[in-house]
Amino acid sequence: MKKIIIASTSTLHNGGYLEYLLPNLKLHFKDVTEILFIPYARPSGISHEDYTSKVALAFSEINITIKGIHEFENPIEAVEQAQGIFTGGGNTFLLVSQLYKNNVLLAVEKAVKNGTPYLGTSAGSNICGLTMGTTNDMPIVYPPSFQTFGFVPFNINPHYLDPIEGSTHMGETRETRINEFHQFNSQPVIGLREGSWLEVTGDSIKLKGNLTARIFTRNNAAYEVAPETELNTLK
Repeated sequence: MKKIIIASTSTLHNGGYLEYLLPNLKLHFKDVTEILFIPYARPSGISHEDYTSKVALAFSEINITIKGIHEFENPIEAVEQAQGIFTGGGNTFLLVSQLYKNNVLLAVEKAVKNGTPYLGTSAGSNICGLTMGTTNDMPIVYPPSFQTFGFVPFNINPHYLDPIEGSTHMGETRETRINEFHQFNSQPVIGLREGSWLEVTGDSIKLKGNLTARIFTRNNAAYEVAPETELNTLK
């Protein structure tokens, strides 16, 4: 049975890394003593080692140790033997490129669909959708495919931002970009605001947190859904 947390962000304003999620993560990983961390997204260019150390410090608060996938000679075997898996945020293009380069995308997909508990934040959440096509990131590298895990039957836009009333900003809004996506792609997109997450348990997909999420479907007006809404029929 799938057990997944898909979080818009790892850090809230004025909060520590993963701080707001820790009570939920303690339950999510209740039978886990060590988590395999995938640091491939490298936010701000941080090294795999430094990123893993940052994650380890956060998880020490709930008595879980962290091992980076880069520390293993055989990353596929590391995934297959993992008690739990966490993919952190950063650049989604780099993350997906490295997942393919190291031949672990399918291994992670198989492990999680077979019940290994998974946590994704930001880029690590983006890849839980059907494709990475609704990322906010710059294409700093070119992955061999935009296809990702497909843990949920739609795409995800983490860090979703609403237009600011009265703003003089002349660039595209996030909603405009998602509408452009729907000119060429049919799957729904969920705009996941910071502080919100999706909790996947088996076939159930529920919005968690205190904020609504914005749902985009092709050729239809966008709409809001409240926390605790079941989203497994969003296809």
